[in-house]
Order: sequence, then structure tokens, then C-alpha cells
Amino acid sequence: MGVDIGRELSAMKRMTVAELRDKFAEVTGEPTRCRHKVHLIRRIAWRLQAEEEGGLSERARQRAADLAKGADVRLTAPRGKPGGDTSLTRVADASSIQEDRLPLPGAILTRVYKGETIEVRVLPKGFEYQGEVYRSLSAVAKRVTGTHWNGYHFFRLGNQSNGKAKR
Repeated sequence: MGVDIGRELSAMKRMTVAELRDKFAEVTGEPTRCRHKVHLIRRIAWRLQAEEEGGLSERARQRAADLAKGADVRLTAPRGKPGGDTSLTRVADASSIQEDRLPLPGAILTRVYKGETIEVRVLPKGFEYQGEVYRSLSAVAKRVTGTHWNGYHFFRLGNQSNGKAKR
């Protein structure tokens, strides 16, 4: 008869991390750098259960091998330390990112709302309406209507097709 997994689990819960690392090396034949007690217990229990139940069927192993052939699998760890080398990282200034739906700064957005013509000037960082600067078109639309609106929708900006705004 094989290993009683329940008994092994209760025994492992009483072990120290050092004892679990030794047990892991004994069960898997490989050392570990892991110092997370719960993770070690799970990995050891999984291995014990796999050995007890016989592991994967030949069909499952073959399917895994077939899937792995078509996959891009990293065989080595990336070079450098996490957060160390930033030469491959592109950093963009958030203020330089222009929303595609907006016209360039200086343009005037016009909308007739309840018989009144609303004119908003697009600024490099915000929108000017009646001498006040707002951070977003939604804030302008709320000021005009008194209720929350999506600013792009209110000013009929968005995906353009054949020169007409979609509705």
C-alpha cells in the first residue's frame, strides 16, 4: 500500500520551512529556494499524490508535448535583475499623448444645446469655456447641462465615417 496523503499533510503542517525544504529535495530529487511554507506543502503533496496515482497518462503526456512544440517557450530566465535594466523600456510623457478624437489645441468645438451655441476652445492641457478652464470635456458638458455626460458624446466627437459622426 502507498502513502497516506492526509497523514503526510498533517505532518508537513507541523514542520518548519527548513524541514519542508529538505522533504521537497527528498521527494523531487531537486533542491528549492522557496521559503513559502504553504507553497512547499502544496508542491510536496502534489508530487506525493502524482507518484501514488501514477502521474499523467501516456496520452496526456503526448498531448502536452504536442502543445509545447507549437508554443514559444522561454528556456532561460530574462537577463538582468527586475527593475534594473531599463534600456528596453520606452517612457512617454503623459502630457504628449493626444487623444485621437480631439482636434489640435486652439480649435473651437461648437454645439447647439437647447437653442444656445456652446463654444469650447481646446487647450494643450484642458478646455476653456466662458473664461474658465476645465480638465475634461465631460466637465464642460456637466457645467452646460447640469448632469453627467460623456464629453466626446456631447460634443459629437468620436469615430468618424464619411465625414459624419456615428450616432
